[in-house]
Amino acid sequence: MANEAGEAGRELPAELADARVRYLEHLTFERGLSPHSVRAYANDLDGLLGHAVRMRRSTVAEIDIGVLRSWLAQLHTLGKSRATLARRASSARMFTAWAVRDGLADTDAGAKLATPRALRKLPEVLRVDQAAAVMAAAGRDASPTGLRDAAVVELLYATGARVSELCGLDVDDLDRERRTVRLFGKGAKERVVPLGVPAARATADWLARGRPLLAVADSPPALLLGARGGRLDPRAARKVVHERLAAVPGIGDLGPHGLRHTMATHLLEGGADLRSVQELLGHATLATTQIYTHVSVERLRATYESAHPRA
Repeated sequence: MANEAGEAGRELPAELADARVRYLEHLTFERGLSPHSVRAYANDLDGLLGHAVRMRRSTVAEIDIGVLRSWLAQLHTLGKSRATLARRASSARMFTAWAVRDGLADTDAGAKLATPRALRKLPEVLRVDQAAAVMAAAGRDASPTGLRDAAVVELLYATGARVSELCGLDVDDLDRERRTVRLFGKGAKERVVPLGVPAARATADWLARGRPLLAVADSPPALLLGARGGRLDPRAARKVVHERLAAVPGIGDLGPHGLRHTMATHLLEGGADLRSVQELLGHATLATTQIYTHVSVERLRATYESAHPRA
């Protein structure tokens, strides 16, 4: 983590720089957050600590509620959205709570911080026929990378996996007999998700006719490989999804998370209960999953208004 502390840590007073390093290590090794998440929290923390220094604070204990409110007020004047302010406030609360537990402060300033709840934008999702069209189009390419790409979109839609979870899969995480896949989500939490027949078939085709042609001597045991035989990178996987969606006329640029949203919405519309969808998505709380009930209601409303003569 010394490298991750970077130049931001060197510009801070000694105690704040040390706290920064220790906090990022806590997120990485104790909380088990992904490198992407740690970088996001590091950026938020850099903004807060830099603002504290400008307010002549040199220790964590001196970061009080006034500093936090001043920081958020400055972000507001810079035109940051409510969602951004809510996330920065959440990051600040996590840091100040950790500082108290770690003995760097006597009181938790973040516990006094109240911010307006972010407006939750309903996620865009595919219709069932659009999802089928994407899968069918992806399945027409019989090249090694085409077989892999078909497996990528089928797996994302079948499991609702995050793209980082998908790229982290090893061959042994796939149980072909039971048609399940073992995913490792946020905080290294494990869950087992079933596969539908089309996803299982696309994955089997990739393993039989695609992966052997991309694998090299030092290839990892990754389920999905890149063009040079290494583990498929999340950025490459995102590019795959964007390209496969763009190949079907009339479909917006949703990306991998759009397939995750689509999977959850289609499950609920098909009669699945909210708790089951929560387990499949790996959400820590049911509140996170409940947004999909709103998606289904809005889709129903749109259908009603377009079809009913007196809507």
